[in-house]
Amino acid sequence: MITLYHAPKSRSTRMIFLLEELGVPYEIKIVSIRRADGSGAVDAGNPHPHAKVPAIRNGNETVFESSAIVAYLTDTFPQAGLAPKPGEAGRGQYLTMLAYYGDVVEPSFVSKFLKMEVPRGTAGWVAVEEVMPYIDKLLTAQPYIAGETFTGADILYATTFGMFAQNPMMPKLASVDAYVKRCLDRPAYARAMSKDSG
Repeated sequence: MITLYHAPKSRSTRMIFLLEELGVPYEIKIVSIRRADGSGAVDAGNPHPHAKVPAIRNGNETVFESSAIVAYLTDTFPQAGLAPKPGEAGRGQYLTMLAYYGDVVEPSFVSKFLKMEVPRGTAGWVAVEEVMPYIDKLLTAQPYIAGETFTGADILYATTFGMFAQNPMMPKLASVDAYVKRCLDRPAYARAMSKDSG
């Protein structure tokens, strides 16, 4: 059985969404994390090397970082149809969007939130103002982030864009609003929200 190391109302909530979509047995282990407001603490029971979430255990495997967990679980449980299989059409785009999320999208939002200039020429990411036109172009041409069907990658993007929907740093884009609604209207998301507190 998969164990999800989870802190309520954190990035690990979206992994409950993923596990619900996969339809596989799992358990949630609540761990303490250090919060932005100074609350919380390092939890010795958390296998993440920096005491963050999400992290999962599956047998002898420990996986952490959201994009890695999505890739690992969607490949481990291919019957759920949440990722193109190796060699199938769309596999490259799917993997690209998983990497783009962790390498570009998240750092761009963190930089903007912290009011940090993105160091051009040295950073591997770009400003939000460059990220979102690309996302808008994708979601104007196709219903989901990696193509015509919902994948594990959409769990990362839709939950992030949904979280920032009312934040002034998130550009208002009709394509993104429709996409977030399409993804977060899924029954697995409602079930995940009901289990967020463990």
